[in-house]
Amino acid sequence: MSEKNCDLLIRPIVINLSDITAICIHDNKFKKMIITDKEIQADYLNRINRVFEFIDENLDADLSLNKISEIAFFSPFHFHRIFKFITGETLNEYVNRQKIEQSALAVLHKNLTMSEIAHRYGFNDNSSFSRAFKKYFGTSPTKFKLQNPNRHSKICQLESKNGQEYPNYEKYICIINDLKRWIKMNAKIEIKEMPNMNLAYVSSIGIQNLESAYQKLIKWATPQGLMNMQTKIVRIYHDSFKVTEANKVRMSASILLNKPVDVNAEIGLTSIQKGKFIVGSFEIGLNEFEQSWTGLFLWMNENGYKSVDKKPFEIYHNNFNEHPEKKCIVDFHIQIG
Repeated sequence: MSEKNCDLLIRPIVINLSDITAICIHDNKFKKMIITDKEIQADYLNRINRVFEFIDENLDADLSLNKISEIAFFSPFHFHRIFKFITGETLNEYVNRQKIEQSALAVLHKNLTMSEIAHRYGFNDNSSFSRAFKKYFGTSPTKFKLQNPNRHSKICQLESKNGQEYPNYEKYICIINDLKRWIKMNAKIEIKEMPNMNLAYVSSIGIQNLESAYQKLIKWATPQGLMNMQTKIVRIYHDSFKVTEANKVRMSASILLNKPVDVNAEIGLTSIQKGKFIVGSFEIGLNEFEQSWTGLFLWMNENGYKSVDKKPFEIYHNNFNEHPEKKCIVDFHIQIG
């Protein structure tokens, strides 16, 4: 992967919901009408955030259009069009992709049987799971796991998903050894008990415009006195670049809160529950995030830890533009059982 593409992987994207459109029908053709009422725009964002959260937590449940439109308080007809406008996918496409991609991560990283994985991610049986998986990745779940000696390498997985060959064993060993050296030289790794953390966030899909999401968040937070030298910027990953196309990875652009706040509907509130975490502390350039994350997961596996079904996240301690070498001082967090 080129340096340009590596850099792209850690420069994320926001759906600018100020551009949400209401869709009407005229002469049997769909036309877009820009919503100018800020309260309506914010309300739409709030509803879609609820939908994302519900889908994340209920991949084994009823995620039909009728059910999800109820969660969003839209009619099914209207929700279908709003959701596709925001995500670029129909609800069915989005849900099926989430099920397949999350099940692929389980295949790679969890000691579960294929039947357990199929059940956990809402497939009727092994056969339907295997068919859907093969259609998406071009191979069966079992072969996917066997063919993935490079499962610690995001780069190779992204390439293999696009039809390129998996690296041979010698190349895999080289990748692993390089990652071990990288982590030893660049990371301080600790196991920490972390308290509950409350956050305000703006939901972001893809990698192109994450900066815009943070700008929206900061614009809201500044007049409330929430932005100062002690404010911690956070990024939560809801998808993995290992199995999700870069322009579809969903993230939450966030700040840690130290007091209760009132939010408008454009800004979401969430929390990270207390627990035990692997914390990797880095001082790295923008093009070094991928190998840092991959190396940290390798360290986790090599040391016998198991991640739980919580989203990994980063806490930033500086503005990389103010660093003499343009580096980020950042802690990576993986929750473990």
